[in-house]
Amino acid sequence: MTTLNLATSYHPKLVGPRGLGKLLGALRLPALRFEILATCPVTGARAGVLHTPHGQVETPVFMPVGTQASVKGLTQKQLAEDVGTRILLGNTYHLYLRPGHEAIARMGGLHRFMQWDRAILTDSGGFQAFSLSKLTKISDKGVLFRSHLNGDQHLFTPESTVDVQMALGSDIMMVLDECLAYPASHAAARASMERTIRWAQQSFDHFRGRSTGGQALFPIVQGSMFPDLRRECAARLAGLGAEGYAIGGISVGEPRPISMEMTEASVPELPVDRPRYVMGVGTPEELPEYVARGADMMDCVMPSRNARNGCLFTDEGKLIIKHARFKEDASPIEDSCGCPTCRTYSRAYLRHLFLAGEMLYCTLATIHNLRKYLDIMRRIRQSILLGTFPDFLAAARSRSVDDPARV
Repeated sequence: MTTLNLATSYHPKLVGPRGLGKLLGALRLPALRFEILATCPVTGARAGVLHTPHGQVETPVFMPVGTQASVKGLTQKQLAEDVGTRILLGNTYHLYLRPGHEAIARMGGLHRFMQWDRAILTDSGGFQAFSLSKLTKISDKGVLFRSHLNGDQHLFTPESTVDVQMALGSDIMMVLDECLAYPASHAAARASMERTIRWAQQSFDHFRGRSTGGQALFPIVQGSMFPDLRRECAARLAGLGAEGYAIGGISVGEPRPISMEMTEASVPELPVDRPRYVMGVGTPEELPEYVARGADMMDCVMPSRNARNGCLFTDEGKLIIKHARFKEDASPIEDSCGCPTCRTYSRAYLRHLFLAGEMLYCTLATIHNLRKYLDIMRRIRQSILLGTFPDFLAAARSRSVDDPARV
């Protein structure tokens, strides 16, 4: 029996390149399936399961950031077993520059390259191109930037960032978008939003013409800090029929209440049966707030970066490990925490490692902070399933009113 290869055996006069793309898109099996198990009737918060080619991810979920195919200081085994990570992030900008997406593809893709058999989401790299490059030029064609490593010039286009991420083989990919700095005028925000929508359409046209399944592509809602633009952008992107949607352009220096307001403006316009990813948030006390506003997925460098800088998160607030009062403190970071760091080591020992500049400190502290974030998300999820999320949210808000660094 001969198997028809649609990619090579179509008749161009009958189908044509555009027709082939549409045909492949119609036949492409969904890379993701999002199953909603419970919805809070008061807030709309959801508990669900995201089914990916590399395993199930319980939502709401916090995703550790492994920018360069590594969460600093941790092995993949520690990420999986000690932290409980089911999905993590990689960054297209950094991996494109070093070691290069083509090299990673030749190594079997990002999962095999970094020996991670669970889900991976990759950012498009647009934000890093804006923020890390000293000379960046944005046009309708894409983002022209110079590498922060050696100054070489590169161009990211909506199509090329899809190609790079397809080579990486991530489970979830992001479109190229324009992320404005705060503050911005309404006119500038509208122009940026329109460009983001055009780029999203170009990305999906290109993706659907090439993909035969196994990867999902999310568009990103923009519109700066203007609710009307956020609503419009979300509604127009919903027409793409994507397997999930992201809300970007927050955590760019704006007051935190505005970030949540932009999430609130965007979510009602997005398809209810698709996962919603709020990018770049947040603090421990903000996690339930974003879930209450409809977020299913979140990420932030804060837990790992703060850990390396001596700031540890607990239910009682931030613990600054260098403080002298911990010099002979035999207690763990947090008595109620079940992470390997808290089960094994004292505050006194961690303080000693931090002040001595020992690399082991970064590993132990990062394990605790990431585990703390994921534990918070697990408790949030359980409360939604049990129907007690409003009580959980009220308790979290009560704690956040107090001094956040009271430990």
